Amino acid sequence: MMFRKARDSDFFVGWLFSLPFLILWAWWFFYPFVQSFIRSFQDANFADLGAAKFIGFQNYAKILHDQAFYRAILHSLEIVLIAVPVQTLLGLLMAILVNRKIKGKGLFRTLFFIPYITSTIAVTTVFMMLFKQGTFVTNFFGLFGFGNVTWFANTHYALLFVAILFIFQQVGFSMIVYLSGLQEVPKDLYEAGQIDGASGYQQFRYITVPFMKPITFFVVSVATILGFQIFDQIAAISRYGALGSPAGATGTVVTYFYQNGIRYMNIGYGSAAVVLFFIIIMIITFLQKKLLDEKE
Repeated sequence: MMFRKARDSDFFVGWLFSLPFLILWAWWFFYPFVQSFIRSFQDANFADLGAAKFIGFQNYAKILHDQAFYRAILHSLEIVLIAVPVQTLLGLLMAILVNRKIKGKGLFRTLFFIPYITSTIAVTTVFMMLFKQGTFVTNFFGLFGFGNVTWFANTHYALLFVAILFIFQQVGFSMIVYLSGLQEVPKDLYEAGQIDGASGYQQFRYITVPFMKPITFFVVSVATILGFQIFDQIAAISRYGALGSPAGATGTVVTYFYQNGIRYMNIGYGSAAVVLFFIIIMIITFLQKKLLDEKE
């Protein structure tokens, strides 16, 4: 009787449908992270993991005294601080646009979303051709004071180039998420606002933005995590040189881990970088949540 009640409950059904995902998540994400956490306290070579030995916090101490690690964090933060606010705002504005009764809005939704599902390497390769010195793109940006140079090969513009790439690919996802949220906002509120004489901006500020706050937190959190995890774009830019080219200007936390943990086969040191990376993301996500809660 108790089993039948449990079987018929929404709680049981919900967990039953979630179980395949939880099993895969535990196998592909949780278990590797636990392994990385253990390895972070070891002197472990990727070529001979059986010879690993416990060294305590030496890997962490070494990382925290490495200036390259702080440069990697700074570069990752710069990408996030540039790209996340821009792609969040653009995603919301695009969602509002395609949510209106306009002709061809289905086509616009598709066009805006295509970059998100397109190969990162393919998009990066196209952008590298567009942002070469003397192209119409660099000439256009030159009107706003930017140098007419090959952006991805210039130490001053390479990181901005990566941020623009991220915005271009991520904004379609933000648009779709915001679009689903906009369709849940009661239309009565907008009608009441129009009756009370509220302008379009006032409706956006006092109706749309408050209702979108949970969506905004989700979009910002996901974009922040993905921004810190950028790798493919940087690998594509650096394919003819050292990872993080030019001259380390695009080196991030992920490339730092890859260089030390994979390329140099020091998996213990690389695992310590991963754990610190995880802690940094958790702190930033917590601060974002607190900031949005305070504005509520």
